[in-house]
Amino acid sequence: MAGEPPESGVPTRDEAKEADVSSRLSITTEEAGEKRVATPENIVEGSQEGDALNDYLTGSKLLALLLSTGLIFFVILLDNSIISTAVPKITSEFRSLPDIGWYAGAYQLASSVLQPLTGKFYTYFPTKWTFLVFFFIFEVGSLLCAVATSSPFFIVGRAVAGLGVSGLQNGSLSIVAGAVPLEKRAFYLGLVIGTGQIGLIIGPLIGGLFTEYVTWRWCFYINLPIGALAGGLLVLVRCPEQMVKAPFSLSLVRRVIPQLDIIGFVFFAPAAILLLLALQFGSGATYEWNSPVIIGLFVGAGVAAILFLLWEWKAGDVAIIPFSMVKNRIVWASTLQYITLISAIFVGTQYLPIYFQAVKGVGPVLSGVYLLPSILSQIVFVLFSGVLISKIGYYLPFAVIAGVGATIGGGLMSTWGPYTSTGMWIGYQVIYGIRGSGIQLAVVAIQNALPVKQSQLGVAFLIFCQTFSAAVFVVVGNTIFTQSLINETSRQVPSISPAEVLQAGGSAEAIRNLAPIGSPELEALLRVFSAAFDNVCYLMIALAGISVFASFGMGWVDTRRKPQEKTEPIAEA
Repeated sequence: MAGEPPESGVPTRDEAKEADVSSRLSITTEEAGEKRVATPENIVEGSQEGDALNDYLTGSKLLALLLSTGLIFFVILLDNSIISTAVPKITSEFRSLPDIGWYAGAYQLASSVLQPLTGKFYTYFPTKWTFLVFFFIFEVGSLLCAVATSSPFFIVGRAVAGLGVSGLQNGSLSIVAGAVPLEKRAFYLGLVIGTGQIGLIIGPLIGGLFTEYVTWRWCFYINLPIGALAGGLLVLVRCPEQMVKAPFSLSLVRRVIPQLDIIGFVFFAPAAILLLLALQFGSGATYEWNSPVIIGLFVGAGVAAILFLLWEWKAGDVAIIPFSMVKNRIVWASTLQYITLISAIFVGTQYLPIYFQAVKGVGPVLSGVYLLPSILSQIVFVLFSGVLISKIGYYLPFAVIAGVGATIGGGLMSTWGPYTSTGMWIGYQVIYGIRGSGIQLAVVAIQNALPVKQSQLGVAFLIFCQTFSAAVFVVVGNTIFTQSLINETSRQVPSISPAEVLQAGGSAEAIRNLAPIGSPELEALLRVFSAAFDNVCYLMIALAGISVFASFGMGWVDTRRKPQEKTEPIAEA
């Protein structure tokens, strides 16, 4: 395996490689944990750093790689979904419902802050070992969450896990992209994502079982053995690179450090942190929205963001987010489609269990079962779209269908109330699952639109925008939900303090302890939680609707055409 030639294609010189690289370089790959320096068998003579490397895998080798990356995707999505049915119990144990935004927000913020740098790491350093480092950090964060003794401790654990995830999503996508040709990526990316979606299926069920019969802490302990299996498998798998890279060495590290745009990162980090702090403090009723603290945080975030943009413009192609890449229509339109669609999904994931437990009165296990119509239908549409795109080549129609389905589904779910029938909440979730036909298409569009030298930066930019936007919109959703509870409780149930409602959490038992069973106060309280959920659905509708319009800018491109056959750019900047 170590010395086999590439299975298809001839490496071509990348149009975007650095002009000052003149000496022939080698690529470092790994097999069974050992470093291998490429020979002329798999790199043509004269190849330089940044040249495309079409070292594709087939058969059992490709299957092993897909299995390992799919298993890690499974762990990532399991971590996202397993907490959904546990959050109501966690908030009740720590007695801090306003912190619910931080449980997802800290995770997403930590991921988005580091995300821009990960694209640089994957551009210059060995993909597999860079990926495994990030996975180890994620596992440490999971352990911290499992042993947390307070809400702040738990939030720190989520933040550490988020730092690890910052390099996992784009890393796994880059690994798959390096192993298969472009015209097959829609299918294989859909296959890996679909495999990971199993985590979304069983996550709420496992989370409910752990929360109800053992402890919610096992929702995070479970990542450790599964992660060990996934990481160990990946160590044994060869991961082809997308382009020629220099062997890892201290001299390479010294050469790469100036290319990381540390100054840009220093400007970006406070902008992101100050923005989320302003949203969190305001949504948690810690400060009034017009207080000097909130206003100061927003102003500070704005100033830091302006400095960041000015520096990125000055840095040019060395920037962690090169403007020359972002102004490509396919790149920014695909990014907008992706972040709005995924943010709508993240918001829904946080509050669907709250509806089923607080309003419908079911336990964590059954609330997980109630999420299956949405999750299963999403998986079906992920795989269905991947197969069709590999046949017809065009991805734009499926992106539009995904946005339309999510918009209609969110609109229908906004009509839910305390007595919504089983058929309605099942059917509406199935319609909402149509979103699955478009969740992987932005990756395909961006990799098709950019030269190989920028493809990993493009994917990193995409995931960065997604994680940061999800962090912001989850907090926005928390703001809407919390403020709705406060306002509606004061209006409909004046005998119960809004602060008491917020401290109770979102579990069925905690809500029903606030008022006697069968009393008018409890009936009104259920309507309050239902109305708060409906208001969050309006945010989901708006996000999904934006994704529909953004889809039309992703380009009418036939991905079956190999990149080397193109004679014209895909899209003008």
